[in-house]
Amino acid sequence: MTARSSQPESAPPLSQPWAVVGFGFLALALSSSGRAALGLLMPAWQRDFGWTSSYISGVGAMALVVMACVAPFAGRMVDRKGSGFTLNLGMGLLGLGCGIVALMNGKVMFVIGYAGFCALGFGIVASHVVATAVTRSFPNKAGLPVGTATSGSTGGQFVIVPLIAALLAFASWRWSFGALSLASLALIPAIRALVRDGASSVTGDRHTSSSSFTQDFGTILRRPAFHALFWSYLICGFTSTGAIETHLLPYAAFCGFPPVQSATAYGFLSLINLMGMVGAGWLTDRVNRPTLLASIYVLRGMTYIILLYLPGTGIEVLFLFALLFGIVDYSTVPVTASLAASHIGLGVMGQAMGMISAGHAIGGAIAAYYGGFVVDSTGSYDGLWLGSVWLLFGAGLLSILVIRMAPAPRPVLI
Repeated sequence: MTARSSQPESAPPLSQPWAVVGFGFLALALSSSGRAALGLLMPAWQRDFGWTSSYISGVGAMALVVMACVAPFAGRMVDRKGSGFTLNLGMGLLGLGCGIVALMNGKVMFVIGYAGFCALGFGIVASHVVATAVTRSFPNKAGLPVGTATSGSTGGQFVIVPLIAALLAFASWRWSFGALSLASLALIPAIRALVRDGASSVTGDRHTSSSSFTQDFGTILRRPAFHALFWSYLICGFTSTGAIETHLLPYAAFCGFPPVQSATAYGFLSLINLMGMVGAGWLTDRVNRPTLLASIYVLRGMTYIILLYLPGTGIEVLFLFALLFGIVDYSTVPVTASLAASHIGLGVMGQAMGMISAGHAIGGAIAAYYGGFVVDSTGSYDGLWLGSVWLLFGAGLLSILVIRMAPAPRPVLI
């Protein structure tokens, strides 16, 4: 075992780490609920505006492409400017974008609001930013804190997504996005007051704040582990953000389930996700991490088989899928973050995780568009679910290869 390096010189003060965890959780809860709202509100927009599944999915895919472009710069921003500055910028953009969507009256405003401002906010208020901020806040094992903070990307939806569905049922979809806008903007002063920033420079790592984006980019690309983590995380994005967050709720409507029941099942999935991420974070500090990551991907692939048999069944089958999929959905985040820190380097972790997360967003964009195309052209989602099974088995193989890869020079995590 290699000893950890000393604490980052300008990391957030040790009185602050759990504030970073808490506000990271809340910020991710709002950001991810904004993404999930696209699938929940898709039928309402089809009814009110006459838009097709392909068009709405295409705008969702555009948003994911913007997220992919923003992710490396957002990661570097948290490395250099600190977690408070980065989270507040993202929450401001997200609040503005949700406000535009709430007031939209046509396609142009939808694209500007959702694929523009919201997408920028999604790209900044993202798991890789929070994971990097938390890892820099905890000088020792960060698996459990990272798992707890990043579980906001799913756990917060246990409350927020059903509330969005309730507003949809009893008021309108405009109130749903309006509430997200107000909540996002309200979080800014609290983060500003309680999370103090500091530029980061890692003692014992060759990369400091004096290195340029291009220099660190080249360093990251030369690490073999980056490529295994990038492509497996791209598949992760295809099978979570793209396939499930965009298409599970429309698929539930396709199978005849009412919106409130479907949203409740999605919220239940989010609650299980929270437990899965915290559990994976705890395991990250205790077991072989590449084997853990490979197991998560393979088990996730097996859960997709349930979706093939969902039509004609009862709501309990949808809840069964939510239970099993939730355990192995976003539980990849703390494991991937830990491997990025140890095998790529804590000094460039933000940028590295941003690049890896760009792959996640690209995979999600492909699945978001592909799912809409499949259902419009074939009248079935089977092609999306079957493809996801085989891709996830491939992600498991890529993850297990990290066992044979050397850690980064002077590693900072075990």
